[in-house]
Amino acid sequence: MASSGVLFVCTGNICRSPTADGVFRHRVRTAGLAATIRVDSAGTHDYHVGAAPDARAQAHAIRRGYDLSTLRARQVTRGDFDAFDLILAMDRDHLRFLRRIAPDGYAGLRLFMAYASDAEPSSAPDVPDPSYGGADCFERVLDMIERAADGLLRSLAPTDRD
Repeated sequence: MASSGVLFVCTGNICRSPTADGVFRHRVRTAGLAATIRVDSAGTHDYHVGAAPDARAQAHAIRRGYDLSTLRARQVTRGDFDAFDLILAMDRDHLRFLRRIAPDGYAGLRLFMAYASDAEPSSAPDVPDPSYGGADCFERVLDMIERAADGLLRSLAPTDRD
């Protein structure tokens, strides 16, 4: 399998995309694929550049075994389209933003939840922003991200045919 890169994108890169980054990075490491699949996250806006993920996101993630503490927010750049094979948006607004700045011909933009086993790609749900909700919102987001991360890993992992 050739090396590939996956970038998760939300608005400020402090809740959804770093959670997806941490969950998927853990899945990749556990599968023994860390040498072939790079993982990162970014935000569409520069609101929180340099900040650690939201403390609530970190607390809920660590309870499930995902450490987000070393991640720092950054804004997506045009260079990311060269650096990453897949750029996965957490919601349709992010996807629209990314399509506007993507170079012509870039084919790696997707809605992250399209990888969930229970989602039809054309009707995949958005990952809701948990920032304005309570603990149950962060747990629901983690549930969604875990499902999509599993599907994404299956799509990228080598098979016996490779």
